[in-house]
Amino acid sequence: MAEKSSLKSTIAVSLNNYLDAGAIVAGSAGLAYWKDYLNLTDLHLGWINALSANACGAAIGAIIGGFLADKYGRKFIFTYNLLIYMLGVLLVMFSVNFPMLLAGFLVTGISVGVGVPASWTYISESSEVNNRGRNICISQMSWGIGPMCILLFGTLFAPGGVLFGVVESIASLCGTDMANTAVVNSFSSRVVFLTLFVVAIIAWNLQRQLDESSTFESNKEGSGIVDNIKLVFTNKVAVKTVVFLAVIYLTWNLVASIMGMFMPYIYKTAGGVSDELSNLLSCASWVFVVITTFIISFFVDKVAHRFFYVFGLAAALSAALLVIGGGISSITGIWLFTILWGINNGSSVQVFYALWGSELFPAKFRAGAQGFMFFVVRGASALGGLAFTAVYDGGKGFTLAAYIMLGLLLASLIVGLIGMPNTRGKSLDQITKERYGEDF
Repeated sequence: MAEKSSLKSTIAVSLNNYLDAGAIVAGSAGLAYWKDYLNLTDLHLGWINALSANACGAAIGAIIGGFLADKYGRKFIFTYNLLIYMLGVLLVMFSVNFPMLLAGFLVTGISVGVGVPASWTYISESSEVNNRGRNICISQMSWGIGPMCILLFGTLFAPGGVLFGVVESIASLCGTDMANTAVVNSFSSRVVFLTLFVVAIIAWNLQRQLDESSTFESNKEGSGIVDNIKLVFTNKVAVKTVVFLAVIYLTWNLVASIMGMFMPYIYKTAGGVSDELSNLLSCASWVFVVITTFIISFFVDKVAHRFFYVFGLAAALSAALLVIGGGISSITGIWLFTILWGINNGSSVQVFYALWGSELFPAKFRAGAQGFMFFVVRGASALGGLAFTAVYDGGKGFTLAAYIMLGLLLASLIVGLIGMPNTRGKSLDQITKERYGEDF
């Protein structure tokens, strides 16, 4: 496949990452409006968080989607999955009660999970040997652009925002009682989800035109879902690989998930900044994610992966130490923390998890293995979020939480350095033969 074609297909598939991260941020940013509109309790919000794209919804979708992609093809997922995503988004947009809203978040979350293993697998299989890391980085950039854009849209369409007049006009056209503030404000979240719906239409139209992966075509004969599931759990090399990748990704992802809740507290309480500046800093963090990943994309296939892996985690550890040491009490410290965390996300464990996860398994169960790991990580992150809430205790456990995050990041660094594979410059077939022999 020519480099131009590889880049084009990578961009098309990478839109899934935009929709993944965008759904998470849009959901969390709009919950306050839905809470007021539907009179939701903390229990309701807990169910939404547990079943959304950031937790169990995506976990369930991933383990299903991964093995389906190995059985029926990567294009099979691209042809139908985003239709499910659009259905979920529409359910959220037109929600008038809690069951409808919960169903929307669940359906969207499942679709996000279904698409992840197929996307990373397709990108690796359609890439040239010397561009595989670059293309995974492009996918990671999309993961950063999603929250950045959604945070911007959320600010513009929020009550008091520059474009809130547009929201009010849409609400009025829908026959809304304009005197009911809670109902009108809920349209702010509906409009943000509308932007995701538009991107999903574009992504679906691009992806359904893609050719099937030639790697899948040459390995699809005799590939049964049950047999592939057995191989993931019985092949010694596959089991060791699953454990290695799950550990480095889970320890890092627990911190990344927690930071979504932790950072606003750091900005507003420890840093003493306004809500407006807090939103600006959150958006800026994602800008640094995109910039860092963009720069790394030019070198990741030429420089040892060890360098970028350590670089990203060193930034994350520095950010955690900055919190522990009280260095975030000034605006300078706050900005330094924001930059460090953005660099970490840009050169993150997730980049290498996506790259190695799509390299270290044979084609016949490549997506399925990734789906299983994603299921474990997102599910465990949901449980970890609940445990963190108890530790955090409304801010009382602020320092303890920072130490826990520091320990998790160190674990990801140490395990990653011990088990790091040498795959740079090798074809997927070469990697498979070196690890599994000629039978795969």
